Amino acid sequence: MAAVATQHVAALPRATFKPIIEHATAHQQIQAAVKFDPKQHLAFTPPSQILMMKDIGYREDTGISPVAVSQPFQLFSPEAIQQMRQEIFKKEVMENCSFRSNLAACQLRGYAPKYAPFTHDAWHSPETLAIISKIAGVDLVPWSEYEVAHINFSVKTDEQTEAELATINKQKLVGWHTDSYPFVCVLMLSDCTNMVGGETALRTGNGEVMKVRGPQEGCAVIMQGRYITHQALRALGAKERITAVTSFRPRSPYAKDDTELRTVRPISDLSELYYGFAEYRLEMLEERLRKERKEMMARRRARKKFDTEGHKTFLKDSHAFLQHTDCELVDNDKVVAGFIEEVDIPNVIVDALEETRPNKRARAE
Repeated sequence: MAAVATQHVAALPRATFKPIIEHATAHQQIQAAVKFDPKQHLAFTPPSQILMMKDIGYREDTGISPVAVSQPFQLFSPEAIQQMRQEIFKKEVMENCSFRSNLAACQLRGYAPKYAPFTHDAWHSPETLAIISKIAGVDLVPWSEYEVAHINFSVKTDEQTEAELATINKQKLVGWHTDSYPFVCVLMLSDCTNMVGGETALRTGNGEVMKVRGPQEGCAVIMQGRYITHQALRALGAKERITAVTSFRPRSPYAKDDTELRTVRPISDLSELYYGFAEYRLEMLEERLRKERKEMMARRRARKKFDTEGHKTFLKDSHAFLQHTDCELVDNDKVVAGFIEEVDIPNVIVDALEETRPNKRARAE
């Protein structure tokens, strides 16, 4: 195992924290810290389109909602975006919350609420959750504190940006995956005026490829990423691209929850990640047990026969629930830090994505 871990870590992309900090802080105005106010900091404009699971070739009951993905929509005000940016570029955040993997050179995780109270409050606001839930078609809450506003970002020099634009039709595609959590909301924290690309590519139920436009600054996209294989395509021509990804799960303890930690274990403080996962899973189980007992006692008071078949089904489901929880809590020494396994996509899918002729690709506008 040690040899394997060394091999993967050696292949990690180089992290460039210092240039990222210098570039970002040099091009933003420092504002006084404020508390999140939904009346001031939400700037919601409904998405122009919401694609359903059936629209991209999946059954409506594939996930936890009939909704697949939204087109980009305005969510937060410019002042809110500025506050979120200030929080991620704090020195202590970079020093204590940064991770890298074979798929990304620099990511930030688990920095809220300790270092980012504004970001934490923004995503936990009842008004924000009402917007997210309405678009998703199911009542959602943040998956855990640890998964509030995971940050992906890259910063390039002028020379790198110009070189990208010169080879815009030669972009390579990496990082196919499904998310660990039922729904994600991807928020753009950068000015994308000169950016080309940056779409999200979806693999449809019939094996074709569909592209959804990337969001502009302050805009977001909501996707049921746990059940759809997807990939964030490279963004060309932009010196900076910073996205915040907040993960959500159903509020109801009785809803399906097949969260898979495969893509986040290698880039997490395992203790914090496991605490969040185990706690809410136990809460769900506790509520389910309480409901089953209440219904059982009501049946007895009504002098009905014991529902043997129904209770055994409940026990079977509970066993599967516990077994799934156990399987996701992988022993710490078996987790290879920084290595995330990609989804195997047939060459025909990659060829379809690299095809530049409009009449040869499916695209969601």
